Order: sequence, then structure tokens, then C-alpha cells
Amino acid sequence: MTPYLARLLEISLNNATIPSDWKKATVVPIYKEGDRSAVTNYRPISLTSVVCKQLEHIIAGYLRQVWDKNDWLYKRQHGFRPGYSCESQVITVCQNTADSLDEGVGIDAIIIDFSKAFNLVPHDRLLMKLAASGVDSRVVVWVKEFLVGHTQWVRVGGQLSKEVKVTSGVPQGSVLGPLLFLVYVNNIWRNIDSSLMTV
Repeated sequence: MTPYLARLLEISLNNATIPSDWKKATVVPIYKEGDRSAVTNYRPISLTSVVCKQLEHIIAGYLRQVWDKNDWLYKRQHGFRPGYSCESQVITVCQNTADSLDEGVGIDAIIIDFSKAFNLVPHDRLLMKLAASGVDSRVVVWVKEFLVGHTQWVRVGGQLSKEVKVTSGVPQGSVLGPLLFLVYVNNIWRNIDSSLMTV
């Protein structure tokens, strides 16, 4: 099966074509905490094609390689990067705070939580930023094809909702979703004089 799968993925990438089944997602709500009857206490996860995820893994590896070579990602971005995490950000913040206290320097902190961040990423702006990150144009075209024409429905128990088109955002539960979100927020630090950390 491996040679056939490799050929299929090669055709998809080289021709920027994606079978319609790869663009369909079944969204399942995953309980987080709190009142189980409140919709806001569930996180939506998109179940997508396993074959498509294989190509996503290949593209994700390529993106990381290019960005590392070009030193493109914001250095203080702790989310969705190997060797970084929420914990590494907390450690950095604590160390910076301790250093500032030792030096007698004041500290101001602003914490922002993006609500529905993955769902609201505009595709056109995302693709423009991806193209500017130094990646091969074929990858940008494939990602555009990956995002455009996506449909999803929600499954709760054994019931499925009506299928709807996805016109913005990056698919949660996909391999590329977090990396595409990083592309979108990567230049958030520009024109800010203070130390900014993101996760």
C-alpha cells in the first residue's frame, strides 16, 4: 500500500487537488469542565481523513524546516512548537519577573485570550502571510485548496447535523491547523516595544 499512498499524496501536492472526502469534517464536542449542559464547556474537534492527515504531517514537517532555516517564527512563540509549551512560557515569565524585581524595574502584564481563535482566521490573509514565510508556492496553493470548500457537520451521540460550508478558520483537530494559526499570529509582535510572549 505504501507506494500507492505515496503516489496519491504526490499527485495531490503537485496538482493542488484534494478529493472531496478529504475536505469533510465531522465535528465532535469534547467535554472540558463545568456544567455538562452548557455548550461553552465543550471543545469542538474535527475528525478528518486519515490519508489527508498523512500529507498534512509531511507538509507540517516541511513548514517547520523552512521556518527554522529562515528563523521566521517569532522567538517568543511558545505554542505549537517542538521544545516549547505553556510550561516553558510560564518559566520564562517567572524568570523575567524575578529579573525585573531584582533590578527594581516595574512590570505591567496584559493577558489576552483569543475567543474562537482557530475559527475566525480569514483565509485570504492567512495565505498571504504563508506565501511571505518563504515556503514553496505549491504548498501555498495546496493549503488554499485544503481550506477552500471545506464542509463540516456536528455529531452528537448518533445524530448528525446538517452539513455546512466552512468559510473561515483553520480546522481544529487537523495537523496543519495549529501551524496555520501560528502563521496568522506570527507578526503580532511588530510595532510593540515591550516583551511579548504568545502561546
